[in-house]
Amino acid sequence: MQLIDTHCHLDWNSFDPDREAVIDRAVQAGVTRMITIGVDVPSSRRAIEIAATHDAVYAAVGVHPNDCAGFDAVLVNDIRSLAQHPKVVAIGEIGLDYYWHKVDYETQVRAFRAQLALAAELNKPVIVHSRDAAPDVMTILEEFTQHIARLTGTLHSYFDDLAIAQRAFAIGFYIGVTGPLTFKKAEREREIVKQVPLDRVLVETDAPFLTPMPHRGERNEPAYVKHTAEMMAKVRGQSIEEIAWQTTCNAEKLLGWHEV
Repeated sequence: MQLIDTHCHLDWNSFDPDREAVIDRAVQAGVTRMITIGVDVPSSRRAIEIAATHDAVYAAVGVHPNDCAGFDAVLVNDIRSLAQHPKVVAIGEIGLDYYWHKVDYETQVRAFRAQLALAAELNKPVIVHSRDAAPDVMTILEEFTQHIARLTGTLHSYFDDLAIAQRAFAIGFYIGVTGPLTFKKAEREREIVKQVPLDRVLVETDAPFLTPMPHRGERNEPAYVKHTAEMMAKVRGQSIEEIAWQTTCNAEKLLGWHEV
């Protein structure tokens, strides 16, 4: 059984004491590949450095909506340059965040659209952050894919409603499912996962955040993605092997690995 953790943050300082061991544990647990995600230029550089020295690790580069204050053409060029590295597989984490109010709406939208354009230019998928902003995120993605350029990607840590998910599927996007699926009070989230087509779902940890049961309260790590996959199997009435196989195929298709 093989799994792909399509979203983690291995550059985070909580991994500094044991990053090598964390990656080794993931591989031993059957996580054959993991994507470490940048949220700004420095973290994107660190993501590449980690990916360059570990066969199982790949990187995404981008500027997160909560980190996009002062976003300009220089930042776009920095991300463009970083994206040339052979282990960079996506542009992300990009999108909109209306929960924290760290950056004004207009700047978030401008940064989001600019990085969508960059992804289309480079023919790379996008990893989209959406918090309390799903209608605007989907409107921007629909307008871009229908009127500007073809593009695909995933809505990271998806727990919006089924209607938003269906809009994402209609434009060729995937949804990424994280540890909160395993929480005791996550009935609504489990119902969504039960109904969506499995060929549009990825599994991810967002490590070191969103730790699943039975490790809730601890630091999350890529090896724990198996707990999310196990809950998905239980909810859908399928075997863990089926979930692992299909979500791995989905990730390979999205990231171009099926062509290698």
